Amino acid sequence: MQLNQATDYALRAMLVLASLKPGEVVDAQTIATRERIPMRFLLRTLRLLVKAGIATSQRGVGGGYALARSPEEVTLLDVVEAVEGPIRINRCLLDPEYCGKRWADHCPVHQALAGVQSALRHELARHNFAELIRGAKGNQSTRDSRE
Repeated sequence: MQLNQATDYALRAMLVLASLKPGEVVDAQTIATRERIPMRFLLRTLRLLVKAGIATSQRGVGGGYALARSPEEVTLLDVVEAVEGPIRINRCLLDPEYCGKRWADHCPVHQALAGVQSALRHELARHNFAELIRGAKGNQSTRDSRE
């Protein structure tokens, strides 16, 4: 299992948005340049974040993008699911009717994968962007002190 490139772009864009002061906006070109994301992919990704209610967009002069909620309220899970859809590591976890044996409730593989999926969702939900920004700032000061 691997997160797709659009999710990587979304996570990086969200770090930029989470670092903004309340009421501040940033234009897409600044995000694209800072995070080295191709503009056409960034715009598509930002639309998904806006549609999910994670980010907002403001048109016109002085417009740009911002978080729709505080960084403490936005998790890795929110962003991953905004881009990739609900996390389902096997199709039988999406709908038991997908089970070829029609035995999902009794299948030991189904039960094990359900536990793995639950743990993954829990871990992604545990990390919010305020925490990630604090970690990024700590890494920056450590890098600065070594130079």
